[in-house]
Amino acid sequence: MPTSKETIRLRRKLSIRQRVQGTTARPRLSVFRSDKHIYAQVIDDSTSKTLVSASTLGKELAKVDDKTKRELAELVGAQVAKACLAQGITKVVFDRNGYIYHGRIKALADGARAGGLDF
Repeated sequence: MPTSKETIRLRRKLSIRQRVQGTTARPRLSVFRSDKHIYAQVIDDSTSKTLVSASTLGKELAKVDDKTKRELAELVGAQVAKACLAQGITKVVFDRNGYIYHGRIKALADGARAGGLDF
């Protein structure tokens, strides 16, 4: 039976999640990428709470039309970093969610680092 790209990604995701755990001191920055949008959320796995979230569907980025998806991903990373710093979060664990660290995923991580997050 052939396996789809999504099945392979989910298998990779489970492998990553066995090693990556968010704590109160260092929450997990999880990324989800769809065809049109990108979403990021900072999660404390010890309490199962989402602390911060941002996406290209947010109020500020929904109005932007002249940017590429990669540039928007970088802006989402900067938005997450700004919201994290406002809550006193400076260190996170990056969870790429099974996606290859390339393109929009890398752009989001670079935007978060430029915004002041350490991971």
